[in-house]
Amino acid sequence: EFVGLCLLVLGFDFFIPKQIIIMKDPINVCVTGAAGQIAYSLLFSLARGEVFGNDQPLHLRMLDIQPAMGTLGGVVMELDDCCFELLTGVIATANSAEAFENADVVLMVGAFPRREGMLRKDLLAKNVQIFKDQGSVLDKVAKKTVKVLVVGNPANTNALICSLSAPSIPTSQFTALTQLDHNRATSMIANKLGVTSQQVKNVMIWGNHSATQYPCVDHAYVVNEDGTTVSVPEAINDKEWIESEFTKAVQTRGAAVIKARGLSSAMSAAKAIGDHMKNWWCGTKEGEWTSMCVMSDGSYGLEKGLIYSHPVTCKDGVITIVPDLKLSDHAKEMMSQTEQELMGERETATAVLK
Repeated sequence: EFVGLCLLVLGFDFFIPKQIIIMKDPINVCVTGAAGQIAYSLLFSLARGEVFGNDQPLHLRMLDIQPAMGTLGGVVMELDDCCFELLTGVIATANSAEAFENADVVLMVGAFPRREGMLRKDLLAKNVQIFKDQGSVLDKVAKKTVKVLVVGNPANTNALICSLSAPSIPTSQFTALTQLDHNRATSMIANKLGVTSQQVKNVMIWGNHSATQYPCVDHAYVVNEDGTTVSVPEAINDKEWIESEFTKAVQTRGAAVIKARGLSSAMSAAKAIGDHMKNWWCGTKEGEWTSMCVMSDGSYGLEKGLIYSHPVTCKDGVITIVPDLKLSDHAKEMMSQTEQELMGERETATAVLK
């Protein structure tokens, strides 16, 4: 509700609002795998302004394979029927060059799905070619400042191949999703302590978005209702639970959802994609961090050149790895295990590219 002043000008009353939302220039946002269930849950949040802000119009490009164009046409109808104020245009296409042209943001939700009996190396081989091709197109037609988030699995290595295939775009512009794992870990800690998830701060996810990931709470804390804080390890006071039951639950949560629901995570994945991009676009809160898979630079003694999940902060569109955190021997061991997996994936993927 606006609060304003009434001025008498030439005998007329004019209402001058104190708060006026001035719209920015539209941005181009592409979603791949746009006919799928994750995208269906995601598109509403994007168009409503929940990710980029209620003053940021956007032009939406939805990319999928040709057989999905009929389904995607129905999604376009629904977007039209929503009458979103911030949505300035919609394109549904199977042409990646059309989808990526002058893109500001690309959300790579689509990937070749893992099928029954399929080995992980076979899945990697299928996706290497897809993300090599898409990276090459990004290199040619997207803005050099484009923000790329890879969601389709194996997300870390898919993002790496995409980056290597787009040499004119800085590696800092390519990320993969562990915000979902970050949210899962945060929620589990909150449930364990009987607090809200908003009270739990600075959980970390290290490594690969796989069963080797390391959910770490060594520097996490809880904000009590009176404003005081307590560290998560102190509040839980059960090291064995943290290092075994909690860690395993986060690592296998995706499989648990599939077993219970018969389908993979969609609503929570879409929420995590929105959280990731909102943090990157609008910035993380002062004193707080989140988890993102970014190109490793040797921080914490990790192998350079891997898309590896770190605790990060974001400001003015720049992602910064949180520096100089003290790590336990257990943490270092867990981080090394997931690092080794990513190094193996990189070796397999680059061999396919040769």
